[in-house]
Amino acid sequence: MDNLSLALTFSLVLVAIAISRQERLGLEKELLIGSFRAVVQLTTIGFVLTYVFDAASPWLTTLLLVLMVYNATAVAAKRGQGIAGVRMISYVAMAAGLAVTLSVLVAFGTVQYQPSQVIPISGMIVGNAMVALGIAFGRLKDGFRQRRDEVEAKLCLGAPPLEAARSLVQDSVRAAMLPTVDSMKTVGIVQLPGMMTGLILAGASPLLAIKYQIMVSFMLAGAVAIAAFIACFAAYRRFFTAFDQLLDPHE
Repeated sequence: MDNLSLALTFSLVLVAIAISRQERLGLEKELLIGSFRAVVQLTTIGFVLTYVFDAASPWLTTLLLVLMVYNATAVAAKRGQGIAGVRMISYVAMAAGLAVTLSVLVAFGTVQYQPSQVIPISGMIVGNAMVALGIAFGRLKDGFRQRRDEVEAKLCLGAPPLEAARSLVQDSVRAAMLPTVDSMKTVGIVQLPGMMTGLILAGASPLLAIKYQIMVSFMLAGAVAIAAFIACFAAYRRFFTAFDQLLDPHE
């Protein structure tokens, strides 16, 4: 793909802008800003990755993964605004999901701890975990707001906070995992995911691309489950006082 061909694909964004203008959606400015940011950000990360790949330093690779998780934390925490310590919870949950998943992949020889392999895979793991935590936090807050009487009734009957809120936590973890589960059910039938498509476009054998995509599906299921589990079971306690009383939602 040459630069001219790439530039001409911007016409598709112009179509989206035209639709937004025609239907008065008010997204014209956001589409232009988003397009500009995408070009700048991707070009910048392209140069950064070129340097990191050439350096092939495990320390530099690890530093980039730490920064990747840190940046994703801010996005995930937005859905959890109002939950005390949500940024730290998000960071720990995503870091744990990434660490466990990468450790398993490296230990089994599926990937090597090299920047060209670890960084793209980590990007997928962190990105999916970030979305999952956003869903989990939103569901958890809605649950405590809508089912407050249920939780208080359980507390009055002597249930500890975990037992009183267990169904809410379970619903939040389930909601966070459902998109990944649905994706696994439809992969190869409804959609050809990014890694598989990219490998095929790069000239790789479809069978080889399928093997990598199966690995991606499995690793995302594990990473999202770990991150959502840790986040929800850490966050639910922030809805209670030190005396196991339900916090006032207006405080």
